[in-house]
Amino acid sequence: MREFIPNNLPLLKDIETKKILKKSISANRALAKLNGVAKIIPNSNILINSLALQEAKDSSEIENIITTHDDLYKASLDIKNLSSATKEVCNYKNALLKGFGLVTDKKLLLKKHIIEIQKELEQNDAGVRRQSGTNLKNTKTGEVIFTPPQNYEDIENLLANLESYI
Repeated sequence: MREFIPNNLPLLKDIETKKILKKSISANRALAKLNGVAKIIPNSNILINSLALQEAKDSSEIENIITTHDDLYKASLDIKNLSSATKEVCNYKNALLKGFGLVTDKKLLLKKHIIEIQKELEQNDAGVRRQSGTNLKNTKTGEVIFTPPQNYEDIENLLANLESYI
């Protein structure tokens, strides 16, 4: 499978279709309800943390990183002997919360923030990926499902384009 190189932003295609606008109205309503609920909860971090944990668990399953809610709750209690999948999902959750905190505080998302989020996710200081060969495979068939940009310069250019677009 060829690597996927996204188009530069802003996209030239009109994305404000009737279908998308209708969906954005219902999404706006749902967010307003969530915002209302968050305001009556004594500690809104409980809601934010549970949503981040659920997102981390569900998104990690795409990469065949499977864990249980029970193991994730044990992880929040600092119980030792956690599976590598549970640790990885916890890193994902922490990275989501790091990103949420950065955007909340800075009101902006910059390349350096993306690298901070990646550091939290990967638990290292590697920064922007320089090695090629990264892809997402179906664990049962070995079929490559997705190949991200492989070239360091392409990744740097895409990050710069995203930052200037934001």
